[in-house]
Amino acid sequence: MSLHCRILLARALGMLAVFAAPAMAQQVVPLPAMKAGQVSVSGLSSGGYMAVQYGVAFSASVDGVGVIAGGPYYCSRGNVNTATNVCSCTGSPFLCQVKAGGTKVSELIAITDQNAGNGTVDPVAGLARQRIWMLSGSADTLVPQAVMTDLESYYLHYINSANISYKKDLAAQHAMPTDDFGNACDKLGSPYINNCAFDAAGALLQWIYGKPTPLNPRGGATPAGKFIEFDQTAFLADPTSHGMAASGFLYVPPGCDGNAGQGCRLHVVLHGCLQDPTNIGDKYVKNTGYNRWADSNRIVLLYPQTAPINPLANPNACWDWFNYDDAKYAQKGGRQMAAIKLMVDRLTGAPPPPPPPDGTCVTASNYDHVRAGRAHDKFFTALANGSNQSMGLDNIYIRTTLKRTGPNFYVIGSCP
Repeated sequence: MSLHCRILLARALGMLAVFAAPAMAQQVVPLPAMKAGQVSVSGLSSGGYMAVQYGVAFSASVDGVGVIAGGPYYCSRGNVNTATNVCSCTGSPFLCQVKAGGTKVSELIAITDQNAGNGTVDPVAGLARQRIWMLSGSADTLVPQAVMTDLESYYLHYINSANISYKKDLAAQHAMPTDDFGNACDKLGSPYINNCAFDAAGALLQWIYGKPTPLNPRGGATPAGKFIEFDQTAFLADPTSHGMAASGFLYVPPGCDGNAGQGCRLHVVLHGCLQDPTNIGDKYVKNTGYNRWADSNRIVLLYPQTAPINPLANPNACWDWFNYDDAKYAQKGGRQMAAIKLMVDRLTGAPPPPPPPDGTCVTASNYDHVRAGRAHDKFFTALANGSNQSMGLDNIYIRTTLKRTGPNFYVIGSCP
């Protein structure tokens, strides 16, 4: 990624916050085990792209997807220039190339089919049963409607139109629309939550879950459930080096604690860039409208959280939809994707995947070992996780063989 592109990326989705807002002050605990079901996901902006990725990669276990100001699967093709100029207008306005059909949907469909064929995403047959809700603000200058219309075309290739709802008549800027919180509807700026006299969270949850039985009316403004701040390091080693925060949030409505969670639904909520706790505190978790519907309909809400990495990689705490951290970012094996899936599995009672057997060896550059979570960086030196053996400089030129001898424990060595 060129420095010029990284500077453009730093401008993406608004200016960096000058003052960091405080996150919810509470004890960080392990994510509780539950037995929720009927999994769905939604997101705004980079969270919208991530929601699409997750819904495609894990289509066999996802019942519905809500997308606000996102775009089609693999739109960026792993390239930040494409992400900021073709899939959005978050780079220089003079370089923006967004237009109808500009994402080349037919190519993205072919890539999806290829990934499904080689098993890096679930079979595309799983998409057909999903219910899709989309919103594109007619005043959105960062992800114009042409991109979301391409997403509609992408979904129509796999899903019957009766299962797709596309709202594009709301004069909203680039933000999460609510009916009771945020900036003016046409304003562009932090916290990227706008009061548009429209409850987007409620609309998407009703579309995804409201058939055959409609959802109950939303609950009161005061939460009846409880917020839990949980440890995300249990699902991704050294998450802050990979664009995810050390902790995330869970909202548990009445009647969904522990084993009582059986029969509750699970919805994953993915915020956008500059909406992580470092930038806006708990505003997205508490003020986007999801919790009131969760209270009255027994919907557990998982709020995974991102974190900025550094000014040259992911300064705006975006989800990885353009390969800033991981070439497998849009596949089941992508670091952030796999981390969210492990969280979902814990909340639904699904068995975790088996760990790699002890004795497994991996030879790679020190840089790749650190990115993969087998090692960590300390003062520009790569150290093997567990043993803390020095592997030399953390760069792409020095290659090391690491042998796994226990859970998250690696030594420098070789395998027969």
